[in-house]
Amino acid sequence: MQTLLFTLLWMPQGWELIILFIVILLLFGGKKIPELMKGIGKGIRGFKDGMKEIEEDIKSDDPLNDKK
Repeated sequence: MQTLLFTLLWMPQGWELIILFIVILLLFGGKKIPELMKGIGKGIRGFKDGMKEIEEDIKSDDPLNDKK
């Protein structure tokens, strides 16, 4: 409970998010941000695909699901 409260206290909200977005825009520039988001999206998609493969492997190796 204490770590959840600590995490919520340090999450950016309101003006902090706006300032954070402005700093990111200044650091990376307008042209780099779409490329950055595309890379993040590909990484998340790859992670999800990997998780699906692992779940399928676990289900296929489960002896309770094998019907003979």
